[in-house]
Amino acid sequence: MGRYDFRPLRVHRTASQLLAAERIKHVPPWHEVIGTVPPAQTLVRSQPLQHQEKPRRPKIKKPSKLFQPQRIVYEEDTLRKEFFADHPWELARPRVVLENDGRDAERKDWSLVSQPDRPVDGESVIQRQMFLLHGNPEAGHMPDPDMTHAKAYDQARKEFYEVRLQQDVERRVAKEEALATGAYFGKTTQQIGMELEDNIFEEWKAWAANEIIQQDQRRAAMYTGVDSEPLTEPEPDEAAEESEAVIPEQG
Repeated sequence: MGRYDFRPLRVHRTASQLLAAERIKHVPPWHEVIGTVPPAQTLVRSQPLQHQEKPRRPKIKKPSKLFQPQRIVYEEDTLRKEFFADHPWELARPRVVLENDGRDAERKDWSLVSQPDRPVDGESVIQRQMFLLHGNPEAGHMPDPDMTHAKAYDQARKEFYEVRLQQDVERRVAKEEALATGAYFGKTTQQIGMELEDNIFEEWKAWAANEIIQQDQRRAAMYTGVDSEPLTEPEPDEAAEESEAVIPEQG
């Protein structure tokens, strides 16, 4: 039979021969269809569209990225990378993944960064920036021709900072009202962290003092019995004074 099996391509001819020899009484329903539209004769798979790569030296080895699909990149990905690089702590805020299905731009009016049915986060800044760049022609909002990427980013960040500042003021006022009515909140996370840091510092101070004492003891034991100061000859004036003090005056 060889390397390739050509029997599927000969189904129509085999069926015609069997009908001519009257070995098949009824004509199969697919007989006329295959005779009109025969199957393809090409057994080699067509090469897919190649991704663009830098020209490199020809190699005997078959390239490993021959059938690698092209990379899919969206404009929002670049905006997210820029925003979260400037605001990494926004990724630490808890969020519900189910609240965003990727079609918020179609259902919400991003002429404002804050929406009534979702919290303001980094994705709100991204959608607001996309609105400033491209607008929403379906809703009658046309983009500003003078709007640039930097201007849209600055305006979206400014509105985002104003919302965050308003939220901080509301939380501070709510805490002061609760404290005025007798509420007790305990230590904050910052106070707990500072106490832990102080405890570690005090432990390090005790360890460092102990290490200094041990080094001094080892240094003293190493040079025990040896005068650390070298012997020097007395100067002439000092020698004369010492001799006059030792020898009495002769009358």
